[in-house]
Parts: sequence; C-alpha cells; structure tokens
Amino acid sequence: MMNEPHQLAVLPVRNTVFFPFTLAPLSVGRPKSIAAAEAALNREDKLLAIFTQKDASIDDPGPDDLVQFGTKAVIKRMARGEEGLQLLVQGIERVERIGVEKTEPFLRLKVRSAAVPADTGTEVEALQRAILEQGVRVQELAEPPVKLDFSQILSQLDHPMQLVYLLASFVNLDVEKGLRLLETSSHTEALRLLHSYLTHEIQVLELQTKIATAAKTEMGREQREYLLRQQMRAIREELGESDTEAAEIAELRTRLEELDLPEEAEKEATRQLNRLESLPASSPEYQVTRTYLELILELPWNEVTTDHLDLREARRILDEDHYGLEAIKDRILEYLAVMKLNPQAHAPILCFVGPPGVGKTSLGKSIARAMGRKFERFSLGGLHDEAELRGHRRTYIGAMPGRVIQAIRRAGVRNPLLMLDEVDKLGHDYRGDPAAALLEILDPAQNDTFRDNYLDLPFDLSQVFFIVTANATDTIPRPLLDRMEIIRLSGYTDEEKREIARRYLLPRQLAEAGIAPHQLQVPDEVLDAVIHRYTREAGVRELERQLGRICRKVARKIAEGETTRLTLDVAGLAELLGPERFFQEQARKTLEPGVAIGLAWTETGGDVLYVEAVRLPEGDKLKLTGQLGSVMQESAQAALSYLQAHADALCIEDMHGAVHLHVPAGAVPKDGPSAGVTMAAALASLFTNQPVRSDTAMTGEITLSGLVLPVGGIKEKILAARRAGIHRIILPKQNEKDLADLPENVRQETTFIFAERIEDVLCAAIPPLEQCFPCEQRRSPSGKESADAASKAARGS
Repeated sequence: MMNEPHQLAVLPVRNTVFFPFTLAPLSVGRPKSIAAAEAALNREDKLLAIFTQKDASIDDPGPDDLVQFGTKAVIKRMARGEEGLQLLVQGIERVERIGVEKTEPFLRLKVRSAAVPADTGTEVEALQRAILEQGVRVQELAEPPVKLDFSQILSQLDHPMQLVYLLASFVNLDVEKGLRLLETSSHTEALRLLHSYLTHEIQVLELQTKIATAAKTEMGREQREYLLRQQMRAIREELGESDTEAAEIAELRTRLEELDLPEEAEKEATRQLNRLESLPASSPEYQVTRTYLELILELPWNEVTTDHLDLREARRILDEDHYGLEAIKDRILEYLAVMKLNPQAHAPILCFVGPPGVGKTSLGKSIARAMGRKFERFSLGGLHDEAELRGHRRTYIGAMPGRVIQAIRRAGVRNPLLMLDEVDKLGHDYRGDPAAALLEILDPAQNDTFRDNYLDLPFDLSQVFFIVTANATDTIPRPLLDRMEIIRLSGYTDEEKREIARRYLLPRQLAEAGIAPHQLQVPDEVLDAVIHRYTREAGVRELERQLGRICRKVARKIAEGETTRLTLDVAGLAELLGPERFFQEQARKTLEPGVAIGLAWTETGGDVLYVEAVRLPEGDKLKLTGQLGSVMQESAQAALSYLQAHADALCIEDMHGAVHLHVPAGAVPKDGPSAGVTMAAALASLFTNQPVRSDTAMTGEITLSGLVLPVGGIKEKILAARRAGIHRIILPKQNEKDLADLPENVRQETTFIFAERIEDVLCAAIPPLEQCFPCEQRRSPSGKESADAASKAARGS
C-alpha cells in the first residue's frame, strides 16, 4: 500500500459501486475508459482507480462528476472483444481523490489511501456474527441458490471491513446504499449499515419465496385435481358407470319432484338446480349452489308434529318433571286448551324470568314432552352478530343460515319448541343488533313470512313455540320485551328445595354414581342441613352439586368395601362436604343505633343487607360507601332530607355534623330504590340513638313527602329474610297483594307490617318513636291477620 498521495488512471463506472477486497468482471467500452485500462496495463503493478459516477447519463464524466471515494484495484486479466475490453479486477483498498493530474486522453487523478479506521469491542464482534448469519440466510434464499462456505471465507478475512465489502457485493446493493457503505468512517458504522441492509434484503427474499411457493402449490394442486378427474372419468367410462356429478344432480331433481314445496321455494330450487347442471364440478360456485339446494330440500316446509291435547296427561307430565311452578303449568294448560278449541291459533311467545338454577331450561324440555313436540335450544348469551340469527348472504365465503333456520332443520318439523336461552345477555356492536332481528322472529304477526338472509325465501315460523329465558328484564330492549309474555320464576322455599331434592336431584345423582337407592338413606334433617349450611341460592343447582359430592364419596366407600349400606346423619356431613360454608344470619341478635336490616333483590334471588350509619366529628355532608348506584345514592339523600325536614316531629334533637352511611359487601355493586326505608330507619336510629329491632327487615321506596312506594321482587326478598331467620317484615302497603304468590306456610309464620308513610316504618322498626306521634292509626294488620288477608287474596285470584 502507498500511504502518500499518488497518481492513478481512473475507470469511471455507472450504476454500480466497486468495493475493496472483491473480485469482479468489468466491461469497458468508452474510449477514455479503454485508454485508462491500457495505461494501467502498461504499468508494472497494473493499478487503476475505480470511481462511481454521480450521474449515470453522462458519457464523458469529468472529475466533478465522480464521487469522493473510490477503490484502488489491480487488473488480474484482460480480454479484447468487438465492443471493447473485458477486465477481471481485484479491489485492494478504499481511496479518496484529492486532485486532478490530467483529463486527456483519459482521466488521471491524484488519490490517497482512505482505509476505514479500525475499532474493536463486543458490539463489533456481535455485529460480525449477526451479519455472518444473515449472509447464510441470504445464500439460502437466493434464486438460483449460491454455494459459498462462509465459515471458510471468514477464517481468511483479516478485519471486519473485508466481511462488509464481500457481503455488500454478494447481495448486489443499489448505488445509493453502496456509496453510503463505502463512505462510512468506522467499522461499527459500516457493520450497522450492512446489518440493516441485509435485514431488508432477507425480508424481501422471504416474501418472494412465499409468493413463488404459493403460486407453484396452487398451480400444482389444480393440475393434480384436473389429472385425477380425467383419470376417474376414463375409469368410469371403461367400467360403464355414470358420471358422479350427473348422478348427484339426478338425485337432487328426484328429491325436488317428490317434495311438496311452496310455489316460491319450488321455483327457486328449480332455477338453482338448472344452474347447477351448467356449472363444472371444479367451480367454487358448484359447491355453494349444491349446499343451498341441500338446505331447501332438507327444511321441513310442511312437516309438523301432532300436539298432544290431552290436558290431564299434560298435567301429569308437568307434575312428574317439576315440583311447584303452578302458574307456569297453568299457562301451558291454557295454551293446550286454546289449541284444542282453535288449532289455527298462534303459538305463544313465553319469557321465563328468574334467578339461575330454578329450572327455566329444564321446564322447556318438560313442556315439549307434554305437548309431544320436538325440542331444540340455543343460547343467545354473548351473541353480537345479527347474522347469527338472520344468516349470512350467500355472496360471503363460508356463509350459512341463521341459528333459527338451523334449529328447525335439525328438528325436522315446522312446529318445534324452540328455546332461546339468556336473552338478557345479548350483545350489541358494529356488526348489528341481534335484538332487532328477534323483533321479527318473535312477532306472530310477522314471522309467518320470515326471510333468512342465506335462504332468501319466506319460511313460516308462526307455529314454532318460542320460549325465551332471562335472569332479569332490565337489559332486554322494551320493544322486544313487549312481544313476549313474561312469566317470573321466583326462588324456592326451603321446603320446596327439600322436596325437589327428594324427588329429582338425589335419585339422579344416585344413578350417576351407580348407587342403588337402598344403599344410601338421606333423612330430611340431613337435606335441610345441606340446604341451610352448604348452599345459599334461589335455585337448586348448587344443592345438586353438593348431593353429587355426597354420592361420589359414598360410592368410593362402597367400591373400597368399607360399607354396603349407609344412612347419613347431620354430624357426618362435615366429613363428606367439609366445614359449613354458610351460617344463618343470627350473629346480630342486637343492633347498634344506626344499623337497620334491609332486603334486596338480585339476579340470583333475594338477599339481606345491613345498612350502617355513623356520625363523623366534623363536616356537614352525607358520605356514602359500598358501591352504591345513583338511584340508591338518591334514596339516601331523600331519607336524610326528610328526617332533617321533620326532625321535631320525630323527636330528633341534634342533626348537626356529617354522616357516613355504608352498605356492607362493598365489593358487590348495588342499586335501586327499595333500600329507601332501610336507610331512613338507619338514619333515624342514629339521630335518636335508639336501636332498630333486630328481628325486623324492611323494603320500600320513599319520597320527600314521606310516602312509602311499592317495589318489586317481594317473594325473593321474603324468602331471603326467612333463610336468615327473620320473620317480621315491613312492606309497602301497595305490595300487600304480592303475598298471594307466597306459599301458605311462609305467610303463616311471618309477621307482615304494611306501611304507607315513613312514620309507619319508624314506629314498627324503632318502638320508642311511638311516643313521638300516633303510629297506631297508621299500623296495618300484622301477623296472623295479614296472613289471613293474603290467603283470601290468593284464593280470590
């Protein structure tokens, strides 16, 4: 190498960058370039400088038309041809032009060595390894494949720039990237640049390979299928067999002629069948059309089941499958009676609303069995896409009919009992509103010509017996709710749960565990203990799980030979079910001033809530905690405002200072107006320093004028109080009629006090307040008298 400036003939190149340490052929055709090459060949060392032109369109470049950095190279071989010289040159080092010696007959420049400064470190080593791996990957993806032993090449390199220039020439970078690489000022910078270039190159090569492979695979598959079809056709012709496609079309036509389809459906099926005959079997449209025809031919356009209209037999089946639920059984018998007198009557749209585990879904199966109808069900919970109900249009890939049409297709008849579970869990987003689709499906005035998007033919749904289930009606859109007849299923009493367990749950679990009925005896007191101590629910789902646990543990004992027959007792439940999970709400036998017992309704049944209030040493605001909703917060404000406005009449002397009102179970969101009377009682107890009766629970909405308004969920709330051991309940006067829904034994053992105003509540809940105003004038019948009145109301209804 010459470190001092020296003169070299210059060979300008276009659209390429020649790197040091690389060996490459060059074609020389321009006169000045030929003269420069011959001058280099006349030298003993055969050296010349190769610079890239800034503008490739210039045929006679001058010194200013060349880039600043170039490569000193030695000519290894030369051959003359008709179009000029063919050179094989070897790059030696990077040089920088610093002056001009002459321009004729060729360009000669003064240059000096410009080797890239060396730097070392872990980053340089890491970049070298990464670049080497990238080079191997580029070699694998190159088309045609290139065979290079990079490990051998690396062992022959002296420093990193040799690797950089070698790989740069190997991937054939464009001029701009090549010049940036040639102009770098350090090894690290060069390695980073090359790493980014190779990463991009690998991504491009991988995408090219993927596209090429997919094209080859698709072409190969189509050619293979075509060849196989031709071979199959030739084989069938030799065997004298008919074409499969022709046989399928003939079968479809025969089925179409045998069916008695409606006119519009028959016309469309015939048109699609004629179209199918003209389509090649390999066409995607062939399978789409055939699938559509299969749906038309499989739908039960005229198939119906005959209803069992024997009301006594239907009643027997309903009583056999379910205990209680008299209102629902009566509604089904009424429908059967109407069908018996008027067979053309529309099927009802029933909506069973109740907490989980009360038997909504199983009741639908029993109704289908009593009527002799086919039963199908699907869940609407979490459904967001309207097309799930209406179907997809056939233009979409993977289109299929909606769930309603699919259910009728599975049932095989036009009048099944179709149960739509969890309608209150329907979703709603950009894909449409499934509730809007249900408006047509569940409307007897419209669904006789229901059009599924996929079927696109009118189908009569008017004879389908729809039963919808929900845990609550709050989230059901009002137009949809208006199309359904709401039948509420309340929670079961303890006596009803015991009877259900005795008749249905225990025999089913014994059968599943493989235990004969005589091998396990479960007395009533044991069932009561399971109900009270291991479950707390409105339905019986958890009760059945606990009975299943008992049966499995007993089955293990029998299988291991410990016993052949077992009679359970209450003391042995802990061994089978573990420690008691629930305890009766009797811990608060006495209440502190500021605490009142309220009743709440939830989707899982009723619940008992303790409302607590305390005074704060400073402030004049009402603080609310316990995850209370806006309605419940407003009820607390109304209760406090009423007490402040009537403090003298209520014998309240001091109401100054802040109040903190809390409803326990703070992790559970709560809302609704029915806690108004409870909050009023808790605040009145706090301000008068008189405790609320610990055996009394209450519910009701209040107004600022002191009225107590009716609320819902009365049966669930009363049953929750009964489970908690509370048998004295304050209710709004207008809810007295709701006692007719209660079992007779619950009415007889519970004392009901009916309130029209807040004063009535306070007199009944806080006895010392009777001295403040004449509560007796407002007191409603209680105890046995109220139970008798409710019994009369029930008999009258």
